[in-house]
Parts: sequence; structure tokens; C-alpha cells
Amino acid sequence: MGAAIRLEALLFDVDGTLADTEALGHLPAYNEAFAELGLPWEWSPQIYREDLLLQPGGQERIRHYVLSHKPQLGEHAEDAGRNLAAWVNRVHAAKSRIFRRRVEQGHVPLRPGVARLIREAAQGGVRVGLVTNASRRSLEPLLAHCLGEELLGRLDCIVSGEEVKRKKPAPDLYLRALERLNLSPTKAVAVEDSAMGLGAAHAAGLATLITLNDDTRGQAFGLAAAVCDSLGEPDAPWRAQGCGMEEFSHATPSALATLLRRYHAGRAAPEGGA
Repeated sequence: MGAAIRLEALLFDVDGTLADTEALGHLPAYNEAFAELGLPWEWSPQIYREDLLLQPGGQERIRHYVLSHKPQLGEHAEDAGRNLAAWVNRVHAAKSRIFRRRVEQGHVPLRPGVARLIREAAQGGVRVGLVTNASRRSLEPLLAHCLGEELLGRLDCIVSGEEVKRKKPAPDLYLRALERLNLSPTKAVAVEDSAMGLGAAHAAGLATLITLNDDTRGQAFGLAAAVCDSLGEPDAPWRAQGCGMEEFSHATPSALATLLRRYHAGRAAPEGGA
């Protein structure tokens, strides 16, 4: 098995992993959309982090909030009662428009180490993919204004939420990415930020590096190959634990190749073995 373990692809989640999109983009956009539409709602960081982010997508969050929290709907009560799915879609469309504007205005930068790692991977012959619950439509502003033309040109595949019946935490998106790249799980590392994403990648058989953010810091990551506070930079080291990653100062293709080998070697070792 050891000879088959070789890093050939990095599969990045998007929201919270490439950029801190939830705190800097989506949450402010939801609240601005609510105000614009005359909805008497305001989602706090706490309710967003502890409840709404457990839903697999934006429309699911709005629907869950309506059905579980029973908020006042004001003048929207009749429309929501008549066709909840269509009404949720309208609210989400307003939020997506505002999110796009925030991204275009530069409010949602890439997280440390992301651009560097994508460049280093592509230059070293390691393919790069994005694997996200987000729809391609909502993904477009981030691709255009955060990644930009140069980094976007280094991507080998993008798998978005509308391509599968089951979003994360189901493994379907990662399985689709592996199929598209014609790779086994022993040849790729997933980079995620949440327990939901970790569950999806782990179920697909992938070694997963978790990059924490304020929304996910308290989640359970026992299945991760390693957990770090960021991908780091040569002059701004990360804090990483798991698979012996403490020996590296920041994420590089070489470091992640080491993580991949150690993760799968550990899974192949017999119980109680060395």
C-alpha cells in the first residue's frame, strides 16, 4: 500500500477554508438582506455559529430558521405560508447579491497561505480542486474577486453543491472530485475548516487537514489527519498538530505529502501495532 500513497491533488473546501467568508461575507450579507426586505431579524454570530452553520447551505439555513425558530415574518407571512421554498429562494437571492458586492469591494480576502499553497501545488504538478456545498452561482464572485484569474487558472476541477443529491457531510462531493480527477483517496489531501466538511472527506477516505477559524474552533476534529490555525507563511508560522506536522513551519506540498503518507500508514497499521 505504501507505494500507492503519493500526493497528486489538494482538494480545498471554500467557505471558511479559502477565505473567512462566513464572518466577513455571508453573515453580514444575510443581516443586510433581512433589513432590506423589511424582515425583523438579525442573526447573531453565536446563533449563526452554533446552529445555522450546521445546515449544509444558505437556503437550508433560512428554511431551518423559519421552521425551528418561528421568527416574526411581518408582511412576508402570507408569501412564506403560500410557498415557503419560493420565498426562501427570494430571500437567499437578495443575500447572494449583497454577498457578491462585499466580495467585489474586497471585504473577504483569502486566508494566509492559500494563494501560496495553490501556486506551489500547481508548480509542483499537484492538481488543485475546489469541493464545496455552495452553488456555482454563489461561488462565482469568490472565484473572480478572491482567487482572481491567475489562481483560477491553476484549478483542475470545481465540484459544487448542485452536482450531487447529498451535500456535505455526505461524501458525494469528494467522491465526485476524485472520480473527475481519476484518483484514489490515497493520492489526495482534503483541506477543510469544519466538522461537517471533515465528516464528508473522511467518509470519502481522504486524509484531511483542518484549518480552524472562529466559527469552527470549538468543533470536534478527532478524525482529522492534522489541525492547524492557518496554512501559514514562511515568515508567519502555523500552529499545527497531528501526523507529526509540528516539524513543519507552514503548509507546503511536501508537508502535505508527508501528512498523507503518515495518515494512511496509521490507518493500515494493525491495532496495537507500532
